[in-house]
This record gives sequence, C-alpha cells and structure tokens, in this order.
Amino acid sequence: MNNKKDSISQSAFITKYKTHSMLPVFGLLLASTMWGLIWYPLRLLDSNGLHGLWASALMYCGTLIIAVPILYKGWREWLSHPYMFFFMAIATGWTNIAFILAVLDGNVVRVLLLFYLSPLWATLLSVFFLGEHLSRRAIAILGVAMLGAVIMLWHESLGFPAPKDTADWFALSAGIAFAITNVLIHKLNHASIMVKTATGWLGVLLVAFILIIFTEQKLNVTNEVIAGAWILGAVAMTIMNIAVVYGVTHMPVHRSAIILLFEIVVGAVSSLLLTNEVIEMREWIGGGLVILAAYLTAINQVEDGAV
Repeated sequence: MNNKKDSISQSAFITKYKTHSMLPVFGLLLASTMWGLIWYPLRLLDSNGLHGLWASALMYCGTLIIAVPILYKGWREWLSHPYMFFFMAIATGWTNIAFILAVLDGNVVRVLLLFYLSPLWATLLSVFFLGEHLSRRAIAILGVAMLGAVIMLWHESLGFPAPKDTADWFALSAGIAFAITNVLIHKLNHASIMVKTATGWLGVLLVAFILIIFTEQKLNVTNEVIAGAWILGAVAMTIMNIAVVYGVTHMPVHRSAIILLFEIVVGAVSSLLLTNEVIEMREWIGGGLVILAAYLTAINQVEDGAV
C-alpha cells in the first residue's frame, strides 16, 4: 500500500516538475510572438512623427511605474554585483534601441537576418563564459534553426548578409548586445527576475536619453502619440521583457536563443499579412525549420528538467 502511495506521489511530482519546466519555454514563445508583432505599432508611431529614440524613451518611461518600486526593494541585489548589473543594463538598452532604429530605418528582411545571428554569438559566449556544454544534438538543433532563418529571410537580391549601411550595423550590433544580455542574465542567476528586468528597463532609458542629447533629437508630436507610446511600454514592453528574462534565467543560453528565433516566423507572417503580400514556399519551409528547432529545444528542456 505504501509503495502504491509512494508511486502516485512520485508520479505527481514528476508531472508537476515537467509542467514547471515548460514555463520558460512558454515565456520565451510569448515574448517572441509579441516582439514579432511590435514592429507594427512602432511603424504607426513613426508615421506620426515620433523618432525611434523618443519612442524608446517614452515606451520605457511607461515601465517606471513597476521598475521604481522593484529596484527600491531590491537595491541590495544590485550591490552584490554592481558592475555586472550595469553592463547588463547597457547591453539591454543598446539591444532594444538599436533594433528599433534598424527596423524603422532599414530593410526589415536584412535587419531580421542580421539581428538573428544572435544565437551564434550567444552560443559562443555561453560556452566560453558560462561553461555550458554543447552536445551534438544541441549543435544540430542550432544548425536547423539558423538554416531555417536563412531560408526564410535571405534573398539573392539582398546579397551576402553583411552590414552595408547604418541600419545594418544597428541590427548586427543589436544581435551581439542581445547575446551578451542573455549571458549576463543567466550569470546573475542569484538575482530575482524582476530586479533584472527592471534593470534592463533603466538601461534602455539611460542609453536612449544619452543618444537623444547627443543627436539633439526634438520631440514634436501630439499628446495622443506620446500617450500611445507610454501605454505601449507600460503594457507590451513590460510583459515581453519579464517573459524574456524569466525564460533566459531558467534555461541554458543556447536553448533560449533558439526558441527566440520564433520571432522571425511571427514577424515575417504578420508583415506579409498586414502588407497584403503572399507567403512563398521558402517562408513556409524556413519557418517550419525554426518551429521544429524550437520544438526540439522544448522537448530537451522537459527531458532534462532544467529549471
């Protein structure tokens, strides 16, 4: 009888453990979906005269209603590793701002392709700085994901995916900064998710206002546009950033980087639908490979029980 009870208890524990281990995957997929759609409201704000730097600043001002009380309560966590938190804030700030500027000013296809080289940088950084071990299976899954990204986004008319203008450099540097951010988030595992998230928000504000002052960008839009940017930050940016930090904190960096590639699928499909373009076969094939890689990564996460 006791053996039966023990067996039931053990089974319930395993089920609960595996369910919990899927939460980081769900968090990253939610974040990827929202990031894949964020280009549309950003384009609307830009069409109403709101420059990308001011859009970034106003959106992340919307997160302060949550960030300030979080950092006030968690300031001791900052003191434990102040330099690491500072570098994470700067990396997060540049990731967000450079990506927004690239999407607004450059060829979206090239921007996505250059930005989503980030899994390569994240994988290399995780091996050298976090000591993560890459199995042959992990390397194969990464290869599938990157192949899907290239098939889906590259076109011969775009040429070799190397930076050609300012927008391209913004996209490439944003991808590198994103990889650095992920590694630092993972390395700060002792810190709470909300403190790391709020730190990233402050980093965006810091970088944005420095660039606004340096470039002398003027704010000349209606109050409705300002309110729209603020609300977008308070709601969408808050949810997206918390989901990313939670997922990256509870998963190996090389796995989280692969799942975040799902943003490519969402971004490409949403842009095609909203611009009345037709989804070609290569988009379906490339997107299918990205989804397959994300699925295989999620399966590995449950099998390993990595939380």
